[in-house]
Amino acid sequence: MDHSDEYYIKRAIELARIGMKSGDGGPFGAIIVNSKGEIIGEGNNQVTSTNDPTAHAEVVAIRNACKNIKDFQLEGCTIYTSCEPCPMCLGAIYWARPVRIVFACSREDAAYIGFDDDHIYKEIPLPLDERQIKTDQVSRDEGVKVFHEWQEKIDKTEY
Repeated sequence: MDHSDEYYIKRAIELARIGMKSGDGGPFGAIIVNSKGEIIGEGNNQVTSTNDPTAHAEVVAIRNACKNIKDFQLEGCTIYTSCEPCPMCLGAIYWARPVRIVFACSREDAAYIGFDDDHIYKEIPLPLDERQIKTDQVSRDEGVKVFHEWQEKIDKTEY
């Protein structure tokens, strides 16, 4: 298949509209396309219908695609999303390792209609003591012991 970015982004936008109108959640949709041009995963925002703050369109699409291809990596794939990914979704996308992200609306567009994407982007680079949510580190020595165990684990699956 040889479709344009506009072809795929229209499907992501369509999923945003479908999910919004059906009451699943906010106006966000995403699809995952493999290197052959096949849609291997789709998702729309389901935050309010599932009471899951992580059920953003991109995360739902990643879960769907990974389930369909039976792999936790999306090598060679492109994610098309109706809006620039929020920091959580961007993290999930990086973990899934597609080669490309294509989006329609910006995080400023999302902020304009009341979503926190841009605010969270601004919080991330702040020192911990300046962030809106109080953050404390405790028991680092105990936590690091598990990391050392991971380093020494022979039968681990790297990711």
